[in-house]
Amino acid sequence: MISITKPIRKNLLLFSIGIVYIWFGLLKFSPGLSPAENLAKQTIHILFFGLIPSDVSILLLAIWETVIGVLLIANIYRKITVLLALIHITLTFSPLFLLPDQVFNGAPFMLTLVGQYIIKNFIIIAVLISIY
Repeated sequence: MISITKPIRKNLLLFSIGIVYIWFGLLKFSPGLSPAENLAKQTIHILFFGLIPSDVSILLLAIWETVIGVLLIANIYRKITVLLALIHITLTFSPLFLLPDQVFNGAPFMLTLVGQYIIKNFIIIAVLISIY
């Protein structure tokens, strides 16, 4: 059995979640590359009552996600970064309630690919809490 020390495990978690955040964030800088772009734009439009233009909202989201990723990998301002990530990841669940037609296929437990994309965020929440 391989024994990995606690600091190494924590650094692996910081790095892996940081990579995910950077990857998803960078995709949003180029229109049409992120599979979540339209969902994100629609959700932000609803959450902010249409006050933020969709092109601006996706750019702000791209910056937010990329900065979180960089800070996690650099392991600086960890507690603040984890809190920002938890706020972000919690908001990713809002389409479950705001846009259910895009998340569910018929019965409540039949998820679309978008729904599966959202539900996997429970894993990210668990990791963020463990590295806090």
